[in-house]
Amino acid sequence: MLRLFIACLFSVSVFAAPNAEPFPTPPSIKGLQVQMVPDALELGIHHAGININLTALPDLAKKPGNPTHTVEGQTFAFNAAYLASLDRQIKPLSDKGVAVYLILIAYPSKEAVRDALVIHPRARADYKYSVGAFNSVTPEGRLWLRAVTEYLAARWSGDQPQHGRVWGWIVGNEVNSHWLWYNLGKMPLAEAASHYENAFRIVHQAIRTASAHARLYISFDHHWAVSMHGISAEEATPGRDYLDTFARLVRERGDIDWHVAWHPYPEDLGNPRAWADKSVTNDDTTPKVTFKNLQVLPKHLEQKELLYQGQPRRIILSEQGFHTLLTPEGEKLQAAAYAYAWEKCLTLPTVDAFIYHRHVDHAQEGGLRLGLWRNAPGSIADPHSKKAIWELFQKAGTPEWKAAAAPLLPVTGLKDWTQP
Repeated sequence: MLRLFIACLFSVSVFAAPNAEPFPTPPSIKGLQVQMVPDALELGIHHAGININLTALPDLAKKPGNPTHTVEGQTFAFNAAYLASLDRQIKPLSDKGVAVYLILIAYPSKEAVRDALVIHPRARADYKYSVGAFNSVTPEGRLWLRAVTEYLAARWSGDQPQHGRVWGWIVGNEVNSHWLWYNLGKMPLAEAASHYENAFRIVHQAIRTASAHARLYISFDHHWAVSMHGISAEEATPGRDYLDTFARLVRERGDIDWHVAWHPYPEDLGNPRAWADKSVTNDDTTPKVTFKNLQVLPKHLEQKELLYQGQPRRIILSEQGFHTLLTPEGEKLQAAAYAYAWEKCLTLPTVDAFIYHRHVDHAQEGGLRLGLWRNAPGSIADPHSKKAIWELFQKAGTPEWKAAAAPLLPVTGLKDWTQP
């Protein structure tokens, strides 16, 4: 507490030495992208994913009382109310020992000055995209990205316990889809990966000022040897090729520790039967990596040139869920898919977390009903009632798991959970 007091005494821009606590080893891989903190704790999660919108953080007017941080002589101010709302999500989870992962996202605000600071200048001017790439190009944009991540890293490093603790930082969203989910404009793979590597390195260096062992992750969708269907090579790239290109750039520019946040949705997001994916294979040329062939990813990461200090990069599954069909067996199929995915993860020792998406069905998610809860009629994502998967999810990672999952095996048609 003394070093925290000294830091606050002199300036909000002065930080203590990096927190040296080792990365935790939670009791299980069970995780959730949390919407309702009390319910998440009742479910017994050990990992939590929380979205943070970087575009909402700048206080461009620098209002009195808002926190600030200065880098290279330039002072940036942050939205205190938004930070406090994040504290209210993070602290009750981390206080219970949950490993919290922040998903850093730049949603377009459609405010020209704000977006010019936060979002990459090559992003589409017509805003026809979902998530923007980070501005790692303009001098002010680079300073902003450094300033905001240094500030956030210090706030949630563990040395300011009143705010809570963050252990994982997911840098961007599905970056191999650099048109829709990490918009850089149209550009070839090598250029897109280079821009992202620049942003990742800025964030990495910023996090390391406050936390020696927090982990940083690069986020991918489920495409592996093929790109997203129906768009050009300058709009999305195969995840395998993007990963390898990013890794090469990192080695060339000075190797750092990075890890993988994969999204192994079924091949058809509208079909929860993950065990029945037909297009995937068990080799490195598979079109997609889903739960059925998830072992392809850790095997690929065992290549010598992808190791870090002789060890494979760690994997978290940071966004994936199973659709609830509006049929009599819909909820049972969703629960069976979760059981199948859980059992697959347990066979892969470098998979540290299985963070389920969503907590509650979301009316604006393309008709998908992925939640553990139904949403209230007429609402976007207000919780209404629990689905069958809720109770199964609660038992995951407990002595009650096998008995809860066993009745679902016949639903899959498999002889056992490990059947290829």
